Amino acid sequence: MRGDLENSRSTSGTAVRLRDVSSISGMCPICIRECPVLCEISKSAFRGREVLYPVPEEFGKSTAASNKDYGLNWSHIQIMVTTLGARGIEPDPDKAIFPNVDISTSVGGIPLKVPVMIAALGSTAVAKRHWEGLAIGAAISGTIQIVGENVCGMDPDARFENGKVVHSPDMEFRIKTYRKYWDGTHGDIGVQTNVEDQRFGVDVYVIKELGVRIIERKWGQGAKSIGGEVRIYDLDRAIMLKKRGYIVIPDPEDEAVQEAFRKGIFTSFERHSRVGMPDVKDFVEDVEWLRQQGAQKVFLKTGAYNPAVTAFTMKCASLAKVDAVTFDGAGGGTGMSPVPMMNESGTPTVYLLAQVLECARILKEKGKHVPDIVIAGGFVNETQILKAIAMSNFGGGPYVKAVAMARAPLTAVMKADYFLELSRNGGLPAKFAQQYGDTPEKFFFVSDELRRRFGDEIGKGIPWQAVALYTYFVDRIGVGLQQLLAGCRKFKLNLADRNDLAALSERASRVTGLPLIDDLARKSISDILDF
Repeated sequence: MRGDLENSRSTSGTAVRLRDVSSISGMCPICIRECPVLCEISKSAFRGREVLYPVPEEFGKSTAASNKDYGLNWSHIQIMVTTLGARGIEPDPDKAIFPNVDISTSVGGIPLKVPVMIAALGSTAVAKRHWEGLAIGAAISGTIQIVGENVCGMDPDARFENGKVVHSPDMEFRIKTYRKYWDGTHGDIGVQTNVEDQRFGVDVYVIKELGVRIIERKWGQGAKSIGGEVRIYDLDRAIMLKKRGYIVIPDPEDEAVQEAFRKGIFTSFERHSRVGMPDVKDFVEDVEWLRQQGAQKVFLKTGAYNPAVTAFTMKCASLAKVDAVTFDGAGGGTGMSPVPMMNESGTPTVYLLAQVLECARILKEKGKHVPDIVIAGGFVNETQILKAIAMSNFGGGPYVKAVAMARAPLTAVMKADYFLELSRNGGLPAKFAQQYGDTPEKFFFVSDELRRRFGDEIGKGIPWQAVALYTYFVDRIGVGLQQLLAGCRKFKLNLADRNDLAALSERASRVTGLPLIDDLARKSISDILDF
């Protein structure tokens, strides 16, 4: 489980002097006074709470996640392919080809062209900085983008009346950016709301004034369980946020704190959000109230809590008849979560999904409402997506309709943004330029395809960063899914089921209930040859 990382992590910007560290503490076997290297202990002696978080200097320009080995991940499950027959298409070699695989799905009744959606990206600076690429990329890919928490509350130009938001340029920008190239059918943009958002009336504002159809209530996320955090580098803004009701640490109105900030003893304030206190009755009434306000779809986002909370969440979602629930497993990432919390708390994604599916099966057996499930927590490619969806299909269709991503689409957009800058400045890596070209028209593989759809909008109204996200979602993940499903002879995504999977380890089999690949082999070989 890599105890050797306890005292040095890239996320906190720490290291150790020696390679053969203690397997328990992660400390060097011999620690000397003259060591110039900052390990977790020594950096904490200087910077204290800052070392709890990903490197502060990179906030707003990076994302972070756990680097702990949880003993079980998607690589411990194998996709079982076949050459016998075809489902979802005529078993004709000229028709049963991978481009004819249908990977579309729906979440809460909203059709998606690809079974991926972008999890809530809120007030953290990295999301705002890359919003056009993310939102427009999601729209042209035909999937859902959720605006995350605290956007209105953090908007310096937002206007409030009697404690309720009545105008937020930032929120308006985020909604309109997505809708500019949305086809009106596939995907949509929703708004997530936490405790502060509800107090500010963000839900009513976006429904009534901005025509938002999806409201997602937030109970938590996989990377942290204490509420959202961001860094604030401006004293006046820190004071503004405290006056609006946020928890700001240290207190920006304290004169001693202000003096320390001006001296450069510390360079940023922490803004924290509150954690809700869910109650069954209150939640059911809240969902009904949202529908009365005009919400057409109500989603719920929750984190990687213990099994009892997973069951409680599914109970609430069933009673309230919410349209979809996103469960976010530990191991995924965020803009600013405590590093120890990301690594050491919460239920990792594969374990969490197994618990969610057990809840879904029980609810179905009892004839109760089962919401669509979206699973999140470290997804980056089509193999993981297919395994999660297939694992959820016990017969009658998968419970998991899509996966949610945050870090991966951000990476696609950020990397594109950087290489576009290099391209403009003539600084592309020589090998990259030689292999793929030195202009975006050349090095974006789908540029011609999208130009046929959108004409001269490509590279202008539709920025190249959005093209990058489309390329990742549709041309990489989408085609990859088509190929994998064709290998299973399943030509519609919703036909993928548990028979398409096998476990590679005892733990994977025990947690998921999937058969071990060697046990599966013994049974199938024996059955086939019994003639």
